[in-house]
Amino acid sequence: MRKGQNPAKFVKDVARPERITVALLNYIPFLSGFYAETLDVLKVSLESMRRDAGLPFDLMVFDNGSCAEARDFLIQEKEEGRIQYLILSEKNMGKGGAWNVMLAGAPGEIIAYTDADVLFSPNWLSRSVAILETFPNVGMVTARPFRTPPEFYESTLKWARDAERAKLEEGQFIPWETFLEFNLSLGQTEEENKKVYAETKDWRIQYQGVTALAGASHWQFTAYKSTLARFLPFDMDKPMGQVRQLDKRMNDAGLLRLMVSDPLAMNMSNTLGYMRGELKAQSVKRKVGFARRVLELSPIKKMLLAVYNKIFSWYYS
Repeated sequence: MRKGQNPAKFVKDVARPERITVALLNYIPFLSGFYAETLDVLKVSLESMRRDAGLPFDLMVFDNGSCAEARDFLIQEKEEGRIQYLILSEKNMGKGGAWNVMLAGAPGEIIAYTDADVLFSPNWLSRSVAILETFPNVGMVTARPFRTPPEFYESTLKWARDAERAKLEEGQFIPWETFLEFNLSLGQTEEENKKVYAETKDWRIQYQGVTALAGASHWQFTAYKSTLARFLPFDMDKPMGQVRQLDKRMNDAGLLRLMVSDPLAMNMSNTLGYMRGELKAQSVKRKVGFARRVLELSPIKKMLLAVYNKIFSWYYS
């Protein structure tokens, strides 16, 4: 039998969420090998995100089955008021499974999604939202210009060619240094990128005084929650490798996929090498030792990576 009245009945007002929810997906299964620096990367990403986004936001973090050290850090951040919504998954649900929870559950009208290894620059959020709110029928906006597969922004170009008030230009609008910086973070070399840069172009669109480049990507984007809801749920049977479903499905639906015109987000990958200036050093050609050349032989490399993947799956699948 109930005793007394629930005190919550007498509360007159409740807190309202911010219009924008920044949703970050984190996965750190252990702190060694590939993941040795990833907790530090996460901390830098969060600090840069909050420093000067240009607009207020609530932060939602979905942790996809990380190790105890990562979970403890996130819980402390939540208890100290730096994370507004924290979801701790017991197991790795993959990116698609995490998106199903995050993109449906975020309370904001606008969702700014990010992987946990993104370094943000000031006004990254306000610049992204400006494009989202100015251009019509926008699917997603990424806070960095880089060259993405043209087949994923065909609908964007079609709209820009047909729209009376849109100005569409083709050219080398992404500076070489900006182009190279991002691709080096993906493990590519300067030499292989010179040819790609020379043979590809950018598409710049000006509309109602706002400039954007054609293209966007699943690793970081800002979108209306109502738009993202059209593509839920995601059915991905692997943790990674299928995330371009969102890029393709948005283009197929005729939605615009756009990027800001200057770099306001950077991929740090699994180390703080970018902040230590190591990416630039990677572009310098240097001698490769005999042992390294042996490891790069296709049969040996394939065998060792297969062993690595098997051990990883034993522990974490």
